[in-house]
This record gives sequence, C-alpha cells and structure tokens, in this order.
Amino acid sequence: QVQLVESGGGLVQPGGSLRLSCESSATVFSIYVMAWYRQAPGQQREKVAGINGVGITNYADSVKGRFTISRDNAKKRVYLQMNGLKPEDTAVYYCNAYRATSLTEYDYWGQGTQVTVSS
Repeated sequence: QVQLVESGGGLVQPGGSLRLSCESSATVFSIYVMAWYRQAPGQQREKVAGINGVGITNYADSVKGRFTISRDNAKKRVYLQMNGLKPEDTAVYYCNAYRATSLTEYDYWGQGTQVTVSS
C-alpha cells in the first residue's frame, strides 16, 4: 500500500500562483506514473497533468502553458506549479500514483487539497 499526502492548497486571487506538493510512501517511487487530478463541485474528476518515471509529461489543454508538473524521485515527491490561476481552476486537487504490471494494476490516491481562486 502506498500513501500519498498532498499539501500546498489554499486561497489565491486570479492571476496568482500556487505550488502543490505530494509526498509518497512508496519504497521505489520512480516506478510509478504520477499525476494530478482535480474535481470541482458537481463535476467529474479530471486529469490535470501526468509525469512518468523519466520525466515525460502530459497536460490537459485547459492548463497547458500555465501549470508545470515535476518530480523528485530521491525525495519521493511530485509537484504541480500553477501560474496564472483562474476561477475555473477552483477544485480539490488529488495526487495519483499508478503502476501496471502483466498481472495487476496499482492505483493510489491522496486525500486531496483544496485550491480556491477568487478575488
């Protein structure tokens, strides 16, 4: 079992920045694909950004150019730098760790951290 703990959420004005952090308890962190998802009230959870063990990234169109995902395998952490925040970015943000083998899948979630963008 892998535990994920997010931090860094909060209230920020439109145009502002926040940096989310997620710490993993995984014994070998680098084998997991890490991602950030978000869920706004009344909406489905959506993937914001992902990064594999060697640093290849992907982003939702809505955040491209504003958000940056990164990871530090030695510290077992993944980060989400969010710039140019908009009110529509308001959501609970979740950290996810995923790994697939030929036999099974491993899919772990953090408890979430609230991000509110409002003036």
